[in-house]
Amino acid sequence: MIRYGLIGAGMMGQEHIRNIALLDGAELAALADPDEGMRRAALAQQGGTARAFADWREMVSTDSCDVYVVASPNDAHHATLLELLPANKPILCEKPMCTTVAGCREVVAASARRAAPLWIAMEYRYMPPVQRLMAEVRAGTAGPPVMMSIREHRFPFLEKVGDWNRFSARTGGTLVEKCCHFWDLMRLVLQSDPIRVHASGAMDVNHRDERYDGRMPDIIDNAFVTVDFASGARGMLDLAMFAEGSYWQEVIAVTGPKARVEAKVPGPARFAPDRQERAAQIAIADRATRTETAEDIHVDPAILAAGDHHGSTFFQHQRFLDLVRAGRGQPDVTAKDGLWSVMVGEAAERSARTGETVRIGEP
Repeated sequence: MIRYGLIGAGMMGQEHIRNIALLDGAELAALADPDEGMRRAALAQQGGTARAFADWREMVSTDSCDVYVVASPNDAHHATLLELLPANKPILCEKPMCTTVAGCREVVAASARRAAPLWIAMEYRYMPPVQRLMAEVRAGTAGPPVMMSIREHRFPFLEKVGDWNRFSARTGGTLVEKCCHFWDLMRLVLQSDPIRVHASGAMDVNHRDERYDGRMPDIIDNAFVTVDFASGARGMLDLAMFAEGSYWQEVIAVTGPKARVEAKVPGPARFAPDRQERAAQIAIADRATRTETAEDIHVDPAILAAGDHHGSTFFQHQRFLDLVRAGRGQPDVTAKDGLWSVMVGEAAERSARTGETVRIGEP
């Protein structure tokens, strides 16, 4: 039995709890969160047998866990990882690895001095439609990739304890916090490193009437971002954080000289109560061109119900647990991958706020 310790028991931490419960030979042994309400909610998700701590350091001091999952607010990752890494136990850390490139570089250096894996949680890699898209690209269906586009039109950021996700200083900014997934996907699919970023974005709709201790939120809620890659390929992100009516939350397309390959991913069911009616309408409209979508790729309903990421959190946990049990090998998503995704996000935030095109060097 592999014993998990969870650091951060908020919304994403509770999704991890539900998915760990679906793994064979794994259990949540302990969890830590400074907020009593979150600890109670997390214990309710888990069944109440895990030990609960207000301070994650106290939890670690008990040495009752084999692996750790870090799901605390973004700005806590840097200090937590630097303290946790010397224990040399496997770690699954939520994205972004840190809120700044400088912080990520410190973590990369520290992780290189240990044997146990540090895996950065880029769940979108494991969404079944995305997996299928990657398989098609690698099989040469599109030919050498020339263009990759990602459209995410979704609901606004949800409320979090302490309102930490309303401010770029704590999140890294939307183009780091949310979009690190997409920079990671582009780099993975195109098999090339980014070299230049240009972004146009702003906070035009969401959170403008909110105030926290007299401060107005400053997180971007829409953007177009283009990324040039060393291979000559180009990536583009179309982001809208005030489009909760969209049935397809993500549409990912890779185009080459032979074909265009698309993956379409629906948003969480809880944000689309009329999704069945809309799905029927979309199926009729797409019948002439559609070959396979997320709705055609079967995922166990229990896995879908365990989170808001189309089953990807579970599939990621399976891969992570396999690595832990093997006791050797490299994580699918390394600390260096985590650094690259923040490098692009930080460059995009800078570009959106200044209008300049930002060049990216070696990590």
